[in-house]
Amino acid sequence: MKYTLLITGLFFICMSCNRNKFNHDASGTFEATEIIVSAEASGKIEEFNIAEGDILAKGQYLGYVDTTQLYLRKLQLQTTSKAVNVRRPDVSIQVAGIKEQISKAGIEKRRIESLLNDGAATQKQLDDINSQLAVLQQSLAAQLNSLNTSVSSLNEESSAYEIQVAQIEDQLAKSRIINPMDGVVLSKYAEAKEMTSQGKPLYKLADTKNMFLRAYIISSQLESIKIGQEVTLFINAADDTQKSYKGTVSWISDKAEFTPKTIQTQDERQNLVYAVKIAVGNTDGLIKIGMYGDVDFNSDKK
Repeated sequence: MKYTLLITGLFFICMSCNRNKFNHDASGTFEATEIIVSAEASGKIEEFNIAEGDILAKGQYLGYVDTTQLYLRKLQLQTTSKAVNVRRPDVSIQVAGIKEQISKAGIEKRRIESLLNDGAATQKQLDDINSQLAVLQQSLAAQLNSLNTSVSSLNEESSAYEIQVAQIEDQLAKSRIINPMDGVVLSKYAEAKEMTSQGKPLYKLADTKNMFLRAYIISSQLESIKIGQEVTLFINAADDTQKSYKGTVSWISDKAEFTPKTIQTQDERQNLVYAVKIAVGNTDGLIKIGMYGDVDFNSDKK
């Protein structure tokens, strides 16, 4: 038993020495931007083609939620809209007859005026044709007003159905599960043939191409660090060396924290640190979420 404890202790001592042999300004763990993708429609998931660990591209089609009822509703609205359009009157045909009467009355008026100049017609005949022409023109104006009102009403009714069709088409589009950004699937919360509802989580996605190192610095280091500053990050490699990356300071906390947080003694309360986030491009895919990393804020440091 003593021998086993001795071996275990020596193992941890060696591991600790191995890690501490690299002298850097700060250490921390890597994080990634994570989002939870939720359903935008309610119903049964007919198709859902992802698995945890899959690398997804932005705009990639993943499956769909059942849309049968939405499609039938769309057909119903389109049929109703067509029926409204059929009821729309053709104004030119409706007023063609009265326009013909007005045209003939105009010709008759000019004929009577010519006869009146030659003394072959009476003033009463001219007055009668003028009265007849005025009545016809008023009748045309009233008919045009009625027809235009009817057409406008039917146009508005048809537009209302078209808007409802557009809403259905939007719901149909949202029934398709489309991946919103490049990333890796961390967790899957639903399976095909399960029921879902609007807003229910489907899967968690992380952008592992653009990572962040969350590290902690002491107050004396603050004056030499600023947002936008280029730094050097390090991760442990398999051959007992470290691989370096270029990073940029993207955030510095404006509030101090105690470290370690579980220590409540008065002495430890004086050890205040500030959190910083350093953006780094995970170009080779070696950086993993939760992995430890080191940082040198002076890029010229050897």
